[in-house]
Amino acid sequence: MAAARSRTELKRPLDRLRERIVTGDRGYFFAAIAEKVAERRLQMNMSQRELAELCGTTQSAIARLERGGRPPRIDTLLRIAEALDCDLVVELHPHA
Repeated sequence: MAAARSRTELKRPLDRLRERIVTGDRGYFFAAIAEKVAERRLQMNMSQRELAELCGTTQSAIARLERGGRPPRIDTLLRIAEALDCDLVVELHPHA
């Protein structure tokens, strides 16, 4: 019974996280990343196709990312950061 209770308790924060990801929090987070990727790519005078080739993906995937369409996987973000000569920094901050 205790095990069932702790699984339920663990599920609640995950459910809340999924809710936040589906709502506006996700939009802001991924929009900020998308904007930084596009800005850096343009600073480097690189096309979406060139970035895609460096990352082993397609131009359309880069375009989707920059539009904020589909959230990229972390390994994709790491490859993009490397191609753009950037560090990928993900931080966790406790709620105030």
